[in-house]
Amino acid sequence: MADHVASVKQAGVKTSPKTGGILRYFGEAISELKKVVWLSRQEILYLTGLVILVSVAVGLILGLLDFGFAALIDKVILGR
Repeated sequence: MADHVASVKQAGVKTSPKTGGILRYFGEAISELKKVVWLSRQEILYLTGLVILVSVAVGLILGLLDFGFAALIDKVILGR
């Protein structure tokens, strides 16, 4: 970070936080988004399916644990 500030000062760029305002912010955001390496459609579909599969599996495991603990509580505490 300090190296960046030093190089900016050497280049003669003003470092005032108020310089440019909202237009500068959006300009820098667009500039950064152009550097992003976006996933292919195939990768997106695969990873989305994987997330859904893992979510369903975890939901089923938690549901079974909840059912099991509820049955255990019924037997131990309520004596059913």
